[in-house]
Amino acid sequence: MLAREWTRCRSASAARSHGPPADRRLRLNMFNSFGRLDCKRSRRGSVMVSALLMPRGRARQTVAGGRGACGGTAPTRILDWAHPRIRSVVRSIGIPAEEGEGPAAMVAALRHAHKWISAEVRPVYSVEEVRPVSQVVRLGRGSCSQRMAVLEAVARAWGVPSRVRGLVVDGAFWYPRFPRLRRLVPGQVVLAWPEFRIEGLSGTGHTAVPWLPVSEIFGGAGEPRGRISRGFTNAGPETLFEALSRTSVDWDGATACPASAGSCDLSAYLLMDLGRFDSRDELFAQYGQTLCRPARLLAEPVLGRRAAGL
Repeated sequence: MLAREWTRCRSASAARSHGPPADRRLRLNMFNSFGRLDCKRSRRGSVMVSALLMPRGRARQTVAGGRGACGGTAPTRILDWAHPRIRSVVRSIGIPAEEGEGPAAMVAALRHAHKWISAEVRPVYSVEEVRPVSQVVRLGRGSCSQRMAVLEAVARAWGVPSRVRGLVVDGAFWYPRFPRLRRLVPGQVVLAWPEFRIEGLSGTGHTAVPWLPVSEIFGGAGEPRGRISRGFTNAGPETLFEALSRTSVDWDGATACPASAGSCDLSAYLLMDLGRFDSRDELFAQYGQTLCRPARLLAEPVLGRRAAGL
């Protein structure tokens, strides 16, 4: 049946859309809440055949008024910071003592942990979002999301509560990385965006005090990151995880990007805000991972080893 759907939809579309993110609502109409392919034409006559790769029965929609969460420090299946391997990582990273006590010291520690993870866990295109961080560290490689999970686990081991904001991002955001495989890029990508509770954090330049989004670890919203650089383009060897240290990242379009940072406003790619969750485990349990299980089984052996930018 899927083969017939594939053939029928390919014949219904002569060309795939290369349109801007502004067309995202049209693309959303091409698949229903069960992730099944719907052969409606978009304005450019294209079809998101990649909807076949998405999990079924996982209706996703923006939560009106947001969804709150208290977060926590307890280990979870993904954030298994009590594992000996993660405890060893925490000892290796340490906590910078020269900054003294208080919120500034903890933010500095998170920056130091980010730097360690960037150096020790190389970026790949893994699609297993629920892989425990102990396994990510053992492999020495991980996706952007998996490496953010490692950062979360380290923070929890330090006693810093974390939570995640569930974002559904337009698959077009990843087109620059897969220019020849756009048909296989899912139309929706579920992204767990970490936030850390830092008591005493100043409200100046921070959008969710006392919660510190991972995008504000190296500077407040819209603040320059200390050197002239372009905005994040999602192309080349740099991933979103590395980019956090040099450029602002704004999913809401609520801040003015500094001239030195290029375009840091990524709000055009945000399809839905699913709200906050106490852990990424809770987010993926409710809304599923980006790809359905058969697609992950096929893709992981290849993408899980493919370095970013290749």
